[in-house]
Amino acid sequence: MRGLVYKDVAIFFKGIDKKLILLVIGTNILLMLNTGMYAGLFASIMLAMSVGMQTIMSFAIDEKADWKKYELTMPVSAFYAVAGRYLSVVVTLAVSLLGSALFNLIVAVGFGKFDGVVWGISAAVSILIPMLWTGICLPLTYWFGCRSAQTMGIFAVIPMFYFIKYFEDQAGFSAMVSSLSSILLIASIVTVLVFLLSMGVSTLGYARKR
Repeated sequence: MRGLVYKDVAIFFKGIDKKLILLVIGTNILLMLNTGMYAGLFASIMLAMSVGMQTIMSFAIDEKADWKKYELTMPVSAFYAVAGRYLSVVVTLAVSLLGSALFNLIVAVGFGKFDGVVWGISAAVSILIPMLWTGICLPLTYWFGCRSAQTMGIFAVIPMFYFIKYFEDQAGFSAMVSSLSSILLIASIVTVLVFLLSMGVSTLGYARKR
């Protein structure tokens, strides 16, 4: 399984588009100019969404290369083949988590203020968003192909955009932090359950094609 995890993680990093990096950097600079001390949180959300999208895009590379035909010849069960891919998702969460810490450090130095609550929520969303994203999209990949997963990934951005927009226009960013704090535990439990259930559904989809 370690070889499969290494392969997926390597594809993840190799497939990162330079244009995507520039887009994330540019967006985060704008966030820091417009959201003040909450910029680290919003930058973490943006990076987490980018990591989730990059994960789905890296799995599409396997589909284009017809990796499944080779993988089926390997002495690996359906469970281990799928579990290796999900473990690779967990490994790439380090990118999102470290990026979140870096963004919040820059904001803390820039504004001369450390907010532990914002740091904690930023770290949580940097992990939960990619997990939830792949937890929803990966079963679609195994059952219907990467195109359906990529489409669903695009739709997943919409409720998150409106969630942020609501607090920006109505209650304010401080209220958003309070709201996220109150639902963080429940969101974490739900995300982990979705991720584990997703692995089971993906295993069934993989086994169906063996």
